[in-house]
Amino acid sequence: MNPHLLANIACGEDNQKEFSEPSLISLKLDLSVSINTIEVLPKNGVLNLRSFPLLNNIPWVKVLPDLEPKINTECWKFPTPQEGSTDFVNSKISTDKSSEPDTQELVELVLEKSLTRVKPLKDMFQFKERLMYLLQPPIEEVFTGKEVTLPFKPFPYQIKGIAFLMPRKSALIADEMGLGKTIQVIISIRLLFRSGLLKNVLIVCPKPLVINWTRELKLWAPDLPVEVICGNTEERKVSWNVSNTPVKLVNYELLTRDVIEGVAGNNFYDLMVIDEAQRIKTKESKTAQAVCSVQRDRSWAMTGTPIENRHDDLIHIFEFVDPGRVPKDTPPKMLASLTSESIIRRTKEEAAPDMPAKIIQDVFLDLTPAQRQAYDLAENEGVVHLNKLGDTATVQHVFELVMRLKQICNFDPRTGASSKAEQLLADMEEVQATNSKAIVFSQWVKPLEELASQLKAYNPLMYHGKIPSQQRQGILDKFKKDPDAHVILMSYGTGSVGLNLQFTNYVFLFDRWWNPAIEDQAINRAHRLGQKSTVFVKRFISQKTIEERIAEVLDAKRKLFADIIDNSGLPSSLGLNEEEIFNLFNCSPRKKIAA
Repeated sequence: MNPHLLANIACGEDNQKEFSEPSLISLKLDLSVSINTIEVLPKNGVLNLRSFPLLNNIPWVKVLPDLEPKINTECWKFPTPQEGSTDFVNSKISTDKSSEPDTQELVELVLEKSLTRVKPLKDMFQFKERLMYLLQPPIEEVFTGKEVTLPFKPFPYQIKGIAFLMPRKSALIADEMGLGKTIQVIISIRLLFRSGLLKNVLIVCPKPLVINWTRELKLWAPDLPVEVICGNTEERKVSWNVSNTPVKLVNYELLTRDVIEGVAGNNFYDLMVIDEAQRIKTKESKTAQAVCSVQRDRSWAMTGTPIENRHDDLIHIFEFVDPGRVPKDTPPKMLASLTSESIIRRTKEEAAPDMPAKIIQDVFLDLTPAQRQAYDLAENEGVVHLNKLGDTATVQHVFELVMRLKQICNFDPRTGASSKAEQLLADMEEVQATNSKAIVFSQWVKPLEELASQLKAYNPLMYHGKIPSQQRQGILDKFKKDPDAHVILMSYGTGSVGLNLQFTNYVFLFDRWWNPAIEDQAINRAHRLGQKSTVFVKRFISQKTIEERIAEVLDAKRKLFADIIDNSGLPSSLGLNEEEIFNLFNCSPRKKIAA
């Protein structure tokens, strides 16, 4: 006879209803509870007790004059203790063969154990919090119903990351670059909102990533309104202090300025998330002080490089994640024991069984102010020139304008400013920290030369058409064998054909080629048979520019072709034709004269 601890769980008048599908449960209970473990003998749940200290003055437990309370057990009950468990008094293991589960029950038990549940933390003492997490269905089941729909199914390791984040008020997700930290955080936020545990969230990220966060939030949490804090001082003051948008997004620079100037106010947030948390590794910096000064209940940090140079980096990040938990003079050997409960980190190798061979991510970036000024001027002048040419305009005229605009998207011709270079530098920190290697592709040699000067810390190698043929193999050998050579800069023309760089994990397309087939050839330098790890590809696209328009046309053509002829490769004609090039500027090609 197995002992059980039975309890009645009721929520208002709907306590007798059955759940038709997995559902997130929100409980708002204020209970003072003491629980005594008891052995229940009769199956009908009727107990004869001299006293009943389980719950006091609760509406759904009726204490009769003879102190014989009846407890309804049909809604839910705590699970049977596992073998060897000491959680229950007088627990015994039954040897009765008739009580063993049949084959179907065993199959269901295995399936149940393979699902991911949110587990209450060891230091979570409040009954209502533990109960809320115990009652949640497995995360996988939440996504199979109609309540929470997702554009794509998360990988199993991402499900585990979500289960890790949800119950924690202090968390650092430190997965390696490319494993989808942003997706895990957004889904966790969405589920916590639906559970009633969050009402307002502040997300802080580097300026180049604001656009990407906006897009990811729209994709993975379309039901959550999002406001980007930007504009002049008065506009930002309204966003900070008047707007009640549930999710607010701000870059580090604006947050720091607005906290120092008092524009941000003294608002309280249920959750604050900081992306690229290494930005606050210097405790004395204005950025770190501004971030840590924001009042909040939950603190989540994201970084692929929690320790870049010294163990102090992690200590300073924990000043935000869990203030006071890690003393500033903590020796390195003590860090793990103090922080392990709040950190989750997976490497590419650990996640590899769950992942496809290649993951491609479009990274949308805003131009820097200098780039935007140069771009708008060049585009306006170019369109005026095309209009003046009228019917005499050729595809070559349009092509020249496109090339000029694409080059400005890479670097501002006057100041050298580049939002793409800023993002690449941030990504290369993670590449180096994980002892990985990366390929950077561009159409032109000039931006590669500019990048080489900015990436000196990563010992860049150059591989393009200007390199003499007899030197090229030596460059490739050095890239493969030199552990300090973390990046090779390649032009599409020389790097897209005939090379085998399967020891490379990361590929960055600094600018897009006209034809996706050429891009695929470039990516396949790293993604080839024999590649043991997933290849992560980032395609940089400047938002609200010719690059975004070209990407939309090429992606539409790629999708159309895939729908018609699947798994047949890409045709050579998948690039832009003459009419599509003219349409980039709402122009029409000149009419051909009939013979």
